[in-house]
Amino acid sequence: MSTLIKHVLSTTPYLVRRNTRGSLPVYSDIRNARTRYTVQIRNVEGNINHLVHDLRQSLFSKDSPHAQRLAVNVHQQKHIILSGGRFKRDVMAWLAAKGF
Repeated sequence: MSTLIKHVLSTTPYLVRRNTRGSLPVYSDIRNARTRYTVQIRNVEGNINHLVHDLRQSLFSKDSPHAQRLAVNVHQQKHIILSGGRFKRDVMAWLAAKGF
C-alpha cells in the first residue's frame, strides 16, 4: 500500500479511490422520465457503513430540507446510492474536502 492510502485509512476507516482518469467515482442516474434522480458513489473500500454515517451527519445541515429528503443505501457492500435530490456536486465537493 502506498503511504497516501495508509494515511487516509488511518484518519478515516474508508477509502474512495479515484478512477483511472483521476476523477471521483461519483455518478448521477436519471430514471422514470426524469422524475427519479440518484447519485452513486462506487468502489468504496473499508468500512462503508461509516461513510454512510458521515454522509448523513455532515453532507447537509440537519435543519435543511435536503437533509430530510436524503436517503442513503448500500449496494453490494461496495457502492452507495443516494436518492432524494440532485446531490452529485454536493457529494463531489464533500469528498474533495475530505481529501479524496
